[in-house]
Amino acid sequence: MSDMPDAPVVVVGIGADGWDGLSPAARHEILDADVLMGSARQLALIPERSTPGAEPERVAWPSPLLPSLPGLLEARRGRRVCVLASGDPMFHGIGSTLARLLGPSAVRVVPHPSSVTLACARLGWPADQVDVVSLVGRPVETLHPAVHDRRRVLVLSAGADTPARVAALLTERGYGQSPLTVLEHLGGPDERIVSGTASAWHIPRPHPLNIVAVECRAAPDTPRLPRIPGLPDEAFEHDGQLTKRDIRAVTLSRLAPTPGELLWDVGAGAGSIAIEWMRTHPASRAVAIENRPDRAARITRNAAALGVPGLHVVTGTAPAALHGLPTPDAVFIGGGATRPGVMEACWEALPPGGRLVVNAVTLELEALLTTWYGRHGGDLARISAAHASPIGGFTGWRSAMPVTIWTVAKPLAAPIPADHITGDAATVRPARANEEKP
Repeated sequence: MSDMPDAPVVVVGIGADGWDGLSPAARHEILDADVLMGSARQLALIPERSTPGAEPERVAWPSPLLPSLPGLLEARRGRRVCVLASGDPMFHGIGSTLARLLGPSAVRVVPHPSSVTLACARLGWPADQVDVVSLVGRPVETLHPAVHDRRRVLVLSAGADTPARVAALLTERGYGQSPLTVLEHLGGPDERIVSGTASAWHIPRPHPLNIVAVECRAAPDTPRLPRIPGLPDEAFEHDGQLTKRDIRAVTLSRLAPTPGELLWDVGAGAGSIAIEWMRTHPASRAVAIENRPDRAARITRNAAALGVPGLHVVTGTAPAALHGLPTPDAVFIGGGATRPGVMEACWEALPPGGRLVVNAVTLELEALLTTWYGRHGGDLARISAAHASPIGGFTGWRSAMPVTIWTVAKPLAAPIPADHITGDAATVRPARANEEKP
């Protein structure tokens, strides 16, 4: 919205127990409102006022909500608006959206216990030892990175079908013996808790308002898929165009992902770098650029299978395919770096402090990296790996092709031209980025 409403929008969390479960402060905000907004279910939990003429305007959310929200608020500028939200409005709720849209100072929140808090209370699970994954508006594959043996996970359901979809995913992953508990209508008069195991899940469709509790139990032969970089090569579908496990782990360490950052994976092949970047944290984002449609489709399948279905895959050839993409925090070039304009486009796209990592296995690309290293500094390293392999009746080392890795960060500020330096400072020569200080 272009302007802030005259009065703060009040967001009140409400549970399935409705009016009876609200605190005095929450009730006061609702009674003081000129306008009540929320889902039809939430609005139905609020009794009508007994005083004639005192009933507030009730606005049920349209679908889809987000495009309509600014207009709904703008039309009621100057009136006391109270928005109803499920549980804690700032936990995967409308409160976060309103704070982002209007600014934190224009929103006042009266929270209620979240479904996660209520589920942990029912199950006796320490909330700080539970992973939470929301499948509201997200593919079920989003759950994959949280599935690890002996971990507890709470899944925020998208509806009545979610428990069965979670059970199917767990069974396919080798976690079929995982106990599942579905907690329906938490806090309300119709609260119900049902349990089973993933592989034998046969419970009829539950109430749409549910949360799924999973105690992950892996079969003995289930592959381990940790969040740290360096997944087994077999975890990816590929045609040989794959950054191998050992080199991949080194490459990701040099790209240095932190939560919320965006990576460009240029010449992505099987998408392994972008996928492992995103697996490091739920907030991490990546764009995989691949010119072959069959490989681009394979990247999409790998991303879903490994729990990052939000990976943005662009089918096209760099540098043209890079046009219009959001500004990256880091760029990895795994293929096509010798194509005219690719290195220049990636370097230009990086903001100050952004990182560029390029892997080379050919002499031609090594020569290009040497030139760029001489121009911009950074770190140039050659990595080789050897694996034990049968030689007749014995075992020997079989070496993979060595990989040259160039890592560089874009300067935070442009260097001062030499003709702008005066006095004693003119005798000082700035050190190259790779030179040691005396």
